[in-house]
Amino acid sequence: MDKNTARLRRSRKTRIRIAEQGKPRLCVFRSGKHIYAQIIDDASGRVLAQASSLEKSVRESEIRGSNVLGANQIGLRVASKARELGIERVAFDRSGYRYHGRVKALAEGAREGGLSF
Repeated sequence: MDKNTARLRRSRKTRIRIAEQGKPRLCVFRSGKHIYAQIIDDASGRVLAQASSLEKSVRESEIRGSNVLGANQIGLRVASKARELGIERVAFDRSGYRYHGRVKALAEGAREGGLSF
């Protein structure tokens, strides 16, 4: 089993447990150069809020998705968008990635922004 297949297998198991909670989930995806965060309502299958290092306003600033500081800023951005919609509690879906580095920085940024999980 290759690395990505194992990650996807881990993420499926986690998403089943998160869906049982009934809260929106903060889903993280990271690539080599960018990081993405979405708040998804599994009941309706809709994305409620999203932020990524590919947004035009982010690309024009000094924020880079390939480092910890950039991931922290993306976490703050997705948290502020969620707060505007009245979302305060979410379930954190790390998509099978280990909780360290950029994934951890994004989670800490989201907590600083006012989300609780």
